[in-house]
This record gives sequence, structure tokens and C-alpha cells, in this order.
Amino acid sequence: MTTAWWPRLSKQQKKHQDDHAFESQPGEKYQGIHKLSNDDADLSPEELTFEEDTAGGMGRHLGVMSCTLLIVGNVIGTGIFSTPSSILSSVDSVGASLILWVLGFLLSFCGLFLWLEFGTMFPRSGGEKVYLEAVYRKPKYLATIVFSANAILLGFTASNCIVFASNILVAAGRPASRWNERGIALGVIFFVTLLHGLIPKTGVLIMNLLSMFKIIILVFVVITGWVVLSGKTHVTDPYYNFRNAFAGSSTSSNDYATATFKVLYAYSGWSNVNYVMNDVRNPVRTLKIAGPLGLGICTVLYLLANVAYFSAATKTEIDESGATVAAFFFGNVFGSVAKRALSVFIALSAIGNVITATFSASRVNQELAKEGIPFPFGNKFWASNWPTGKSPLPGLIIHLIPSVIVIIGPPPNIAYPFILDIQEYPKQIINFFVVIALFYLRWKKPDAVRPFKVWWPLAVFFLAAASFLLIAPFLKPSNGVGDTPPLPYYLYCLVGIAVMFVGVLYWAAWRIMLPKVFGYELVPRKERLDDGTFVTVFSSKKMQ
Repeated sequence: MTTAWWPRLSKQQKKHQDDHAFESQPGEKYQGIHKLSNDDADLSPEELTFEEDTAGGMGRHLGVMSCTLLIVGNVIGTGIFSTPSSILSSVDSVGASLILWVLGFLLSFCGLFLWLEFGTMFPRSGGEKVYLEAVYRKPKYLATIVFSANAILLGFTASNCIVFASNILVAAGRPASRWNERGIALGVIFFVTLLHGLIPKTGVLIMNLLSMFKIIILVFVVITGWVVLSGKTHVTDPYYNFRNAFAGSSTSSNDYATATFKVLYAYSGWSNVNYVMNDVRNPVRTLKIAGPLGLGICTVLYLLANVAYFSAATKTEIDESGATVAAFFFGNVFGSVAKRALSVFIALSAIGNVITATFSASRVNQELAKEGIPFPFGNKFWASNWPTGKSPLPGLIIHLIPSVIVIIGPPPNIAYPFILDIQEYPKQIINFFVVIALFYLRWKKPDAVRPFKVWWPLAVFFLAAASFLLIAPFLKPSNGVGDTPPLPYYLYCLVGIAVMFVGVLYWAAWRIMLPKVFGYELVPRKERLDDGTFVTVFSSKKMQ
């Protein structure tokens, strides 16, 4: 690998270089962005070359600040307001609950560093799709299809749309019926789809503003918690929960595994930039700064917010009230009127999460279509940036469809906790194979270009945690029914595995069964669309 040294440049020249940084020669490191050297060309994870994959769209328009806020906006959703209650209920003690939030921070940072190594090795959009493809090459496209099944079928943002709807109705003082709640939720997902699809620059601006708003709200919660702990409010004993913090803690592995899934759901989003690397200026440098900074901000706010919550009421009071910890905190400190204000905060946080998650998911869906994954009516439309030439509205529609189905389908009171569990379990399966892939690459390609290299004990710890989270949910919980009755406690694991198995069947039909039955073979070719996007297209060639 050669290294070029460059003189000091003006801001305009630097911007021009950022826009054209990938036009350098193979193997060259330039402005923190690199290509794989010729010796490592077999590491290329896709049919498309790096230049082809990163062509089209709005170009590299996300800087360090936008990427940091992209992570913050996706991590800070409704989880920090709603999940502390269910986590406390699962493990039965404040101390165990806080330990799990610390464990979630450790696991998330280990995962972040693993994804930093992969993201700087392969600075292109798609996240885990790219990393799995780089290692699990045979059978060809199997890893891509299995990942696609999970990303499309379980990549919806329906839960936060429902949370937005329910909290807006509370803030407005209107009763929530089955269809007015769902109608608002549908309006949210359609609005976000059109926002990112038709006016993408405005979408990014709103996304950043809502992320800043979330930081302000949690800072307010933290400062209020300090005031409560100082004894200057009417809360009589703010230290009650912290004296015998571990009294009554659960001894069931299933309880801790299920609670950990909820903690990880609250932290999920730290890999958001990895999914949109084609939109990131100077992606290697930006990822190495925005990843730790974004997750670090969220972690500090999460841990301090939990301490603030538990300073305002005892565990018994929270259990008997039937309210979330956040609702009890605002009500106990500021009075009943504050609960309505909290509903507005949660609603805005929820829609902010929908906007950021949808932005990332659409880029992943576009990458799947660009790779040649068979979609209805062909994959060229779904891979395009139609109609603006700047943003993938077809990829947004792929994300829209399962979200609509989940919103209008099951009852929200049963669906919401089940959705949290079912979305996290397959992620752990993918995480498990991503970590194995990292060790494999360290062994087979020790000299590959790695602008960031994770300390291997962190990878071992992350692998051990992923293994535990795959096994423990099948162990019987202490209450015998789990947190999604009347559904069996192990059902979400089976459904998650079934979704990935659907991917295996889809791959077998596409690559083996149909070609064998109809006597053809699949021949890939590359096409350049009108908006500049490159896509892999498969044609059928009759076998002799």
C-alpha cells in the first residue's frame, strides 16, 4: 500500500477532494479513505466494485456532526422512557436493573468497536450485509438472502409509530381507540417515507433537530434527578432504592436474558452510520469519531437518567402505580400536569427515532436491491433513487410495507413487548456470525488494510454475550410465562429463527430449485441506471 502526502488545502479544495476522494488509485490511502490493495482484491464483498457501489444519490453529504446525531437520534428513542419499568419488573431489583444498563453499555461499546473495524475495512453502505458477504461467500448469496429476510421482514419501525400515536392522544386528552391510534401511526410512517423520499435534505435537517431535542430532554431529566437527590424537592427519601439495591433480585437466567434484550433495544442504533457509509464524507475518519462520540453521549445520559428515575419513587410505589418509571418520575416531581408534557416528549422522541431508523433502513434495502436480490417486478426500480435522483424512495417503500402490516395487525398491548424481543433475537444471531467473521479475517487476512483494529478480548466478550443471549431465552423464566403472555415465553426466539429460515428457503428456490426445474442458469451483469446508480441484474440462460 502506498501513501500520498498532500499540502495544506483551502476549505473549498478540501470539499472538492472529499467529493472525489475515491477516484484515487487502488490501494491508496487518501484523506482517511482507503481501498483494498490488489493483493486483497478477493476481499471485495459484492459483485459491484467500490466505485460502482458508491455512485449515485446525494453523494457524501453527512459530516461528523450529522453522523453523531444520526446515532443519537436512533439510540435515544422511546426505550429510555418505557423499558426501565419492564427491566425492573423482570429482574425484581433496582441494583440488578442498573447493572444491566451498565452491561448494555459494555456490550454496545464492544459491538461498536467491532463494527468500526469492519466499517473502516469496508467503507460502503449496508452494515452487516457487507461484512457477512466478505466472509461467508459459499454458498453464494446465502448470507445476503438470510440477512435480507431479517432486514426486510423485521426491519420495521411500527412500534415507535404506535408509541407516537398513543402518546399524542394522551397529550391531547383524547381516548385511544383501536383505529384512531393505528390511523395516526400509519400517518407517521407515510409522512416519514415521503419526507425522506421527496425532500431528503429537509429530512436530514429535521432528523438532526429532533436528535438535539432528545439530548436536551434527557439533560433536563438528569439535572432534575440531581435536584431530587439533593433533597430540595418534596420526595421524602430519594436514596431509598439505593440502600438495599439488590434485595429480591431474580435468579432466573431467562429473566436476565429477556431484560438484556430490552436494554440492547434501548441502546440499538450505535451501528447506524455503518448502514449509510455511501452518504458519509471522509467515511473512515468520520466513523471513528462519530461512533464513540454518539454512543458515549447516549450512555452517559442513559445511566444518569436511570438514577434520576429511581430517586423519585420506591420500587413498590412504581409497581403499584402501574405507570412507567419515567411517568412516575415526572408526576412525582412536577405533578400530574407534567405527565401530559412527558407524553409530548415521548411522542417527539418516537417520531425522531422513526425518522432516523427509516433513513438507515432505506439505504440497506437499496444495497440489497443493487446486489441483485430478486424483488417483485425486478430489482432495478428498487435499487434506484427514483423520483428525485437523490434519495431511494423505492427502498423506503420496502421499509414501509412491513411497518404498515405490523401497525394494522396485532393488538398493540401484546405486540409491543413481543416486537421488542423478536427484533433483537435475530440480531444476536447475525452479531454472532459477524464476530466469527472478524476472527476468520484476522486469521486468513492478517495483513489486510485495517484503519481501526479492535482489541481481541473485547471481541471475545461480545461473542460470549451473544452466545448467552441465544441460549438463555429458552430457559424457563421465574414467573413461568415470561413478559408476553398469553404467548409462550420462547415464541419470539422461534419466530426469529423461522424468519432467517425463510431466507434459506428463498435462496434455495432462487439459486437451486427453480433453475433446476426450468433448466436455466443465472448470469449476472452490471447496469448503470439513469440516476447514476449501478446495479447487478441477473438474466436466465438456457442450459444446453
